[in-house]
Amino acid sequence: MKQQLPATPVYPFAAIIGQEQMKRALIIVAIDPAIGGVMIMGHRGTGKSTAVRALAGMLPRIRTVADCAFHCLPDAPAGLCERCTDPERTHLIADTIDLPVVDLPLGATEDRVTGTIDIEHALAHGRKRFEPGLLARANRGFLYIDEVNLLEDHLVDLLLDVAASGVNVVEREGISIRHPARFALVGSGNPEEGELRPQLLDRFGLHAIIETENEVSRRVEIIRRRLAFDDNPIAFVKEWAPETDRLRKRIAAAQKGIGAVKLGDEELRMIAALSTELQIDGHRGELVMARACRASAAFEGRKMVASEDIRAVAPLALQHRLRKDPLETSNAGSRIGAALERIVRD
Repeated sequence: MKQQLPATPVYPFAAIIGQEQMKRALIIVAIDPAIGGVMIMGHRGTGKSTAVRALAGMLPRIRTVADCAFHCLPDAPAGLCERCTDPERTHLIADTIDLPVVDLPLGATEDRVTGTIDIEHALAHGRKRFEPGLLARANRGFLYIDEVNLLEDHLVDLLLDVAASGVNVVEREGISIRHPARFALVGSGNPEEGELRPQLLDRFGLHAIIETENEVSRRVEIIRRRLAFDDNPIAFVKEWAPETDRLRKRIAAAQKGIGAVKLGDEELRMIAALSTELQIDGHRGELVMARACRASAAFEGRKMVASEDIRAVAPLALQHRLRKDPLETSNAGSRIGAALERIVRD
């Protein structure tokens, strides 16, 4: 099916110059959302929000129940909301929509995020009436929080719990509503404005660090492309449509093929050895890394995880899980690079 141009043109993902860590992390999570989302940290004006908002334009459209506020998948009865499983509905009409990418504003209240139950209506009519929130809109898509390090801690806790369980539960005055809320959580922030608590940072599957481009020719090209987009966004999006379509097809093929990708014993041993060498606490890091390596291999069209997948994924999966030693002189990237040199073999 040919992808429709969005009503308001968005800068194409394929036209973003550099920032390979960020782009690879977003693609990997798009292929396998179970990896657990992405945290993107970097300087202001480095394309963080541009890349996230470009996601919907490069990903395959999804099948949904036509009038469902939660974007239920009609072919998966186990994951349907209460309305879609109502016995009075004899059949579900299918539709296709762009993959949801929902922005969560910093000032959002808990009710706006989770949704609200109309208590007065329930008492007067004996029926529950629910006003869906941002979590409902993000189901089967992405929930994006810019400046996530400035978000109130209780909201971050709530979001991470829902992202882990895949279900949003809203309770008011003894009335409870449950609905599916499976989304990839994407956060971005500037490290100069504060860090997330380590226990929360660990809940993000991948962590990408991006920096300002310092090569003059690349900075010139960034300016050229952005001016061209601002002058005529429709023409610019059409110019990049072939490259966007190629990327979309690769991602769609990877989504279908990831289940067939094998992770060999030797590669699994290298992943475990990296976590041991770098003294990573817990096992979430290596589980995320194993999943991400399979997604990376699927994106490259391979049926087996290779050493290059481990090298590409290790910084994304492990750099935010390293223990912080105030006496350590090398940065996270250097420590992971050195460990990769010692452990990963072709």
